[in-house]
Amino acid sequence: MLHTLLDQFATFMGSIYAPSLIAASAIATFMKVLSIHDWPYRIIGLFFTRKFQPAKKQHKYAILIPGRNEEAVIGNLIHSIKQQDYPQELLTIFVCADNCTDRTAEIARKNGAICYEHFNDQERTKGFALKYLFEQIQKDYGITAFEGYFIFDSDNLLKKDYISRMNESFDAGEKIITSYRSTKNLNEGWIASLYAIHWLRSIRFRHRPRSFLHLATNIQGTGFLFSNEIVRDGWKYTSLTEDRALTADCVVQGYEISYNNEAIFYDEQPTSLRVALRQRLRWAKGHLQAFAESGWGLFCNIFWDKNTRWKEGDHWYNYLWRTIRHRFMAFDTFAQLLPKQIVNVFRWLIFSVILFSFKIYTTGGTFHPLSNSTDLSRAVRYFFGSITVDIPAGWQGFFLCMLMVIWLRIYYRIGSYFGNIWVAVYIMIVEHKRLQKINLKQKILYCFTWPIYDIIERYVKYLALFVKVEWKTIPHNSTVTIDDLAE
Repeated sequence: MLHTLLDQFATFMGSIYAPSLIAASAIATFMKVLSIHDWPYRIIGLFFTRKFQPAKKQHKYAILIPGRNEEAVIGNLIHSIKQQDYPQELLTIFVCADNCTDRTAEIARKNGAICYEHFNDQERTKGFALKYLFEQIQKDYGITAFEGYFIFDSDNLLKKDYISRMNESFDAGEKIITSYRSTKNLNEGWIASLYAIHWLRSIRFRHRPRSFLHLATNIQGTGFLFSNEIVRDGWKYTSLTEDRALTADCVVQGYEISYNNEAIFYDEQPTSLRVALRQRLRWAKGHLQAFAESGWGLFCNIFWDKNTRWKEGDHWYNYLWRTIRHRFMAFDTFAQLLPKQIVNVFRWLIFSVILFSFKIYTTGGTFHPLSNSTDLSRAVRYFFGSITVDIPAGWQGFFLCMLMVIWLRIYYRIGSYFGNIWVAVYIMIVEHKRLQKINLKQKILYCFTWPIYDIIERYVKYLALFVKVEWKTIPHNSTVTIDDLAE
């Protein structure tokens, strides 16, 4: 009886495979539409980025540094700020010593920063530290006492002309600007190199083209500037990834997010795989939370633009261009925020692993286990030819089909791994003048290990769906100073 019921169920599931392909194709088409602009961006990013004219005015800024137990590095950051070629009387440095148990506050004050100490075990994210910092600034100075606000992590270092270059973007009327994120410890191993190449890939594939086209790129945690109007009602982004939440909210409100390629700061990257995995898991969970919070608002803005206003004396084509640009920014940011890997893996599990296996149960089928679109697959077929595997109908065929579909997925990912090496080669070539000095052996190693970054990103995102993630400190111990990098 049970065997008969299972056969009937399997036959039914196999019968709905063909109709289900309509849904599978619709999802695949939707995902392709969300990525349709990726290659044009890469081409634009190779050749172009937005340039800014010298500023006519030097604006007044607050520099905000949230940090937890950062006594080893925070003095070096403040030193690099003090070395700026920008008038120091127009800069005020604020530090939030967030739940610290070390000398972070003491060192910050000793180096001339205004330091507020925040102690609250229930508010542990960087976003909460910024929220507290803005509350104190509002109480003691007023938000409008400063025209703009910089955000930095304690381990950052600023090139001498960093603020002057960012001031050019601000003076041009930009309300939110991010900058060139370099690495101060690239020579400390392949794990640090994963992050270094990732940030440079973001510059070439995301920031440069979007800024050139006057669209909205994405804020990435540190090294950015925004107008006081962004926080006129205080700082409200307290999730695990406050940068993604800020990006999405600003785009929903109609703000362009620009990028300055000449403003360079240096970031310390993790050198421990354990720390890297922990950080990536937090980012993955935060990205999912940001999509849950802002995804619908971005999607709605694609169709209903509530922020573009008709200006007095405006021409219809100017209004049309502004609303198209805003809607595209919403579409673009939605495409970045959507967890594509998760959508794709569920589509694969439902339609390829499960329903297709039931289809094979009823009809049997033929597989080509060495066939896919990667260069590796083409090379294997060139040497070994095309191989086919016939799978019979029935339960044996069902389980063999599942195994074959999983093998094809792994085989495709291996091929993608080798193909992705060329991204690192590309970055090493186009950014070689700005890279920290490393030898040829390190460059080759870093290119071959680079695809591990995307492998980690993919699988920790799957894991983030099911585990609870808490914010934990990322240790910063680099002794590199801005003077070392200037040599």
